[in-house]
Amino acid sequence: MEETMTPLPVTLESEKKLFFHNYARLPVAVSHGEGCWLVGDDGTRYLDMIAGIGVNALGYGDKRLSEAISRQAEKLIHASNLFMMPPQFELAEKLLALSGLSKVFLANSGTEAIEAAIKIARKWACQFGDPDKNEVLSLSNCFHGRTYGAMSLTAKPQYIDGFEPLLTGTGMINFNDLNDLEEKVSAKTAAVFVEVVQGEGGIHQVSQEFIDRLKQLREQYNFLIVADEIQAGCGRTGTFFSYTQVNADPDLVCLAKPLGGGLPLSAVIGNEKVVDVLTYGNHGTTFGGNPVACAAGIAMIKAIHDDHLMENAETVGSFIRDEVKKLSAKHPQILDIRQYGLMIGITVDKEAKYYANKALEKNILINATSVNVIRLLPPLTINMKEAQHCITTLDEILTEEKQAATTTE
Repeated sequence: MEETMTPLPVTLESEKKLFFHNYARLPVAVSHGEGCWLVGDDGTRYLDMIAGIGVNALGYGDKRLSEAISRQAEKLIHASNLFMMPPQFELAEKLLALSGLSKVFLANSGTEAIEAAIKIARKWACQFGDPDKNEVLSLSNCFHGRTYGAMSLTAKPQYIDGFEPLLTGTGMINFNDLNDLEEKVSAKTAAVFVEVVQGEGGIHQVSQEFIDRLKQLREQYNFLIVADEIQAGCGRTGTFFSYTQVNADPDLVCLAKPLGGGLPLSAVIGNEKVVDVLTYGNHGTTFGGNPVACAAGIAMIKAIHDDHLMENAETVGSFIRDEVKKLSAKHPQILDIRQYGLMIGITVDKEAKYYANKALEKNILINATSVNVIRLLPPLTINMKEAQHCITTLDEILTEEKQAATTTE
C-alpha cells in the first residue's frame, strides 16, 4: 500500500533536511514569473536582475517559448541520439549560420560543453604525433565549470579546494598579461580557453592586444582558441557572440545558459580544423540535444532577433552604466563599473553580498561575485522603467548605508 506523506513546507529548514548543503539559497520560495519579475509563494514581486544566473534571456512567461516547448513535448520528449530529430537539425543550422563555423555538438550544460571542447582539443592535437602536445590553458580569474576537466581550468580556490588532484596538463595564463601569455604557450599547447567577458571573474573583458597576440601565437605554435560564451553569449553583450567584439576568431565556441530558454541545453561549435575530430562512439551524451530543449532554443533565438533584444541589451545596459556612474559621484562606496550589454559589474568597497542582502529586503534580486562585485544579469527584455527602479533602489541602499555610518560615529 502506498504511504501518504505530508509534503514538507518549502522553507530553508526543509531545504536543510532534504538536500546536500552546497547552495546558499535565498529565503524566497518562488511560484512563478512575469516578464522581468519573480513572484514568491506569498505574492511578493521581485525585480529579477539575476535571470537564473544569466539563463532567462526572455524573462518569464514568454508565450512563444512555452508554446514551442508544449508543441514539441506533445510530439516527442526524448528519443536519444540514435535517431535524427528535426529540432536538432534546425537549431544546428541556426548556430552555424550565426557563427559562420562548420559543425555542432549538442549537450546539456555549460560544463559538459567545456568537457567536450577539452576532449576535442586533445584529440585534435593527437594527430600531430607529439605525445606532449596536450596542454590545455585558461586565464586567471576565470570560471569554466564544476566537472573535473572544467574545474581544472577554473581559477578560483573556493571551487577546487579539497577536490584535488585535478586534470593534468592544464595551466593558467595571467589575464591580459602579454608577457605571461608568451611564456606559457608553446608547442605543447593544444588549446587556450578564453572568456572574452569573464562572468564569475567580475565582468572583465579580455583586451584587444591580448587577443591579437594570442592569434599570432596560434599561428606560431598551432593550437586551438576556445571561446567560452556560456554566460556572455546569446546576445547578452549586445552581439550574439561576445568574441566578435574583439575579433577572436575561435576554433571552438561553447554555448549554454540561455541557449535552451531555461531548459538544459548547450553546444560546442567548431570550425574546419576540427570537423573530423569526433568519430562514431568516442564522445556522446544520452540527453544532449533533447528535442524539447532544441525547440525552446529555436524559439529563443528567433525571439532575440524578432524583438531586437541585442539592441535592447546595449541600450538599457548603457543606461544602467551611465546612471551608476552618476551614483558613484555621490556614493564613494562605488569604485568602478564595467558594462558589456546587459552583463554589468559594479565594484564596491566591501563584500558585495551586503548589497545583495539589502536589495533583497527591497524586493530586488542582484548577485555578488568576485567578493566585491555586484553582478547584474537581467533578462534581455528589461525596459528602462525597470532598470531605473533598480538604480533608484541601489541609490536608496547606498544613502541609507552612509546615514547609518554617520549615526554611529
